[in-house]
Amino acid sequence: MMTRPRVSPGPGDRPAGRPALTKSAKTKLAEVVVVCSKCAKRQGLRPRAVRAMLKGAAKQAAKDGLLTGRTKLCIVESGCLGPCPKRAVAVATGASLAEGRVVLLDPEAAPQDALAAVLRPVLPRRRAPEFGPNTPLAAVAPAESPPDA
Repeated sequence: MMTRPRVSPGPGDRPAGRPALTKSAKTKLAEVVVVCSKCAKRQGLRPRAVRAMLKGAAKQAAKDGLLTGRTKLCIVESGCLGPCPKRAVAVATGASLAEGRVVLLDPEAAPQDALAAVLRPVLPRRRAPEFGPNTPLAAVAPAESPPDA
């Protein structure tokens, strides 16, 4: 006769009816920046070159008082982000990813210009007009002016 082994409940095994607890914590980070290491390598940049450039520019901007509030950047290198530009490096932030955008950064740009391009607010996508039975006519077609007499 064989007995079943006893398995102690792990941290992921919760009794039914007891919800999982989630917590959040404060951070000093202003932004998380993701850099495509494949693009950087294609441009002939040494590993972590974009990271060093952006970190240095952020520290200088914080000293000059251009950045307010949280000033630390977390810069992470990752795999391919999607677009593979010939003469640029693909960089993404949380805000740009929320809008479905990736910033294409010129590797020969000045550090302050590169930082400004990465941290600038992303313009929202233009929404396509909606057509349907509840759409007011004025929103669909521009009003026509009366003919001149």
